[in-house]
Amino acid sequence: MATSIEVSEKAGVCYLHFSAEWIQGAMRVRKPDALELAYTRDMMACLLLREPPWPREVLIVGLGAGSLAKFIYRQLPETRITVVEIDPQIEIIAKLHFKLPDDPQRLRIVIGDGADYMRQRGPAFDAIFVDGFDKHGRAGILDTLPFYQSCRARLTAQGLMSVNLLGRSRGFAASTQRIAEAFDGHALVFPSCDSGNTIAFGTGAEGVDVHLTEMAERARQLKTDAGIDLFPLLPRLQAAGKLFQDRLIIG
Repeated sequence: MATSIEVSEKAGVCYLHFSAEWIQGAMRVRKPDALELAYTRDMMACLLLREPPWPREVLIVGLGAGSLAKFIYRQLPETRITVVEIDPQIEIIAKLHFKLPDDPQRLRIVIGDGADYMRQRGPAFDAIFVDGFDKHGRAGILDTLPFYQSCRARLTAQGLMSVNLLGRSRGFAASTQRIAEAFDGHALVFPSCDSGNTIAFGTGAEGVDVHLTEMAERARQLKTDAGIDLFPLLPRLQAAGKLFQDRLIIG
């Protein structure tokens, strides 16, 4: 059965709904390429963890309103993007209502099941973003140990997986445990943002060891170049005890 999809607009923001209560994506009409929802900005925290021009190849599982794809497309012009979306309606709506670019050379949309795609042999990615939910807010097979293991297998050595978890859901602890197991402990859960979404990261063969000053400098550069403010993440990491001697270490 096809998913019931709604588009609404309020106070200059266009919303994508899978139900009246469940917001799947958002776009500020005057800033269509900006990351309107806080959790999408948190997912881009991976840009603080690697030296530019990383990433070159990106995979996004779950298109939604296209926020991540649009931001990467506009602000990281050397990056190629593959998006896997199970519902063909979503691609049409993202192009009609959310200004998703039509550029198959840099932004390739694959209509299919994300778990099936990850199990197939294929290219490795520098960054994998997982943000797929059904109309009830369930990730289903995209939140299983085999899926996370498949993601790890498709990462380059410097690759990072970024997963959107619903931090206030009953299965949150089990989700983080599965990610940790799939990545042999080379994983980190970022402090939850106000919406209740929590972002977890897993690394490829090369872990992460980055000093707070490096992250702050990258945050400054990103704010100047891309208009994204990732500075609020830094005190959250400190307050949550995620730093050791002012270093963020994963792996």
